[in-house]
Amino acid sequence: MSVVKATKKIMSLSLDHAHIVARRSADRGHANHGWLDTFHTFSFAKYQDVRFQNFGAIRVLNEDRVAPKSGFPMHTHRNAEIFSYIISGELTHRDSMMSKDSATGDSKDQFYTIQRGDIQFTTGGSGISHSEHNEHASDPVHFLQIWAIPWKKDLAPKYHDLSVNELDKRKGFVIIISPLKAGVVATDKEEEAAVPVVEGTIPIHADLLMGAAIIDDGSSATWVVGNGGSVESKRGRHVYVHLPMANGGRSKIRLPDATVLGEGDGAFISNINDGDALCIQSVGVVEAEVVVLDSA
Repeated sequence: MSVVKATKKIMSLSLDHAHIVARRSADRGHANHGWLDTFHTFSFAKYQDVRFQNFGAIRVLNEDRVAPKSGFPMHTHRNAEIFSYIISGELTHRDSMMSKDSATGDSKDQFYTIQRGDIQFTTGGSGISHSEHNEHASDPVHFLQIWAIPWKKDLAPKYHDLSVNELDKRKGFVIIISPLKAGVVATDKEEEAAVPVVEGTIPIHADLLMGAAIIDDGSSATWVVGNGGSVESKRGRHVYVHLPMANGGRSKIRLPDATVLGEGDGAFISNINDGDALCIQSVGVVEAEVVVLDSA
């Protein structure tokens, strides 16, 4: 896992060539189904807006809260890279790759449960069915559900999960997901080995990085676009910055062009290149947990 060290002193860093457009929380799609309270940055389900279909390879960014003892029943995905970043609570995953009970034919007894600080990842590829449930008796689960468009269709389905140390995120941005090192031309053996470009991260079938940081109020952290050479496409990258609704509206961040984001807000950053330094300042009254998606 790669960590970009945070700075304790507020920095002034100009990216005059970058184009930054805020995506305000109140403008996102929203649906409350009782068991699920969800906000959609991009078109999803009944929320459709031609302006927000994707950003580079980023196709879905939903901020979800699932009530206790409820969740998403078994359903099928194809040709999408799907990952969940847990902000609070716990989420239990079951899928069609798990061994089935010989008597009942289901896989209910096989599962993965992820918690705060964990991320799970599924390559939908040629087709996978999965369920996601909050099996806790009393606490909701709050997480980001993210989909990316893969560079190749009908890949072999695969599951990964990873725990990210909270202390590392407080030192600076931690890279959590990076491209599969073997790339588009990966052999079956290389797919099975699943070696990422950035050691210790989850490999994705896309020219995409994901990172997260927890930035103390009054401090800053710097995201280096493309991790300075970890991506295939060097110019004209698409970086999306998201500030989850995690601290009751008390977190705020400032971007290099002085745009201030509140909780639930995000920003589309384009005309930005590998190696550019994106300084993000925490300007709220409490720390800010920031998620960055960096795509070709």
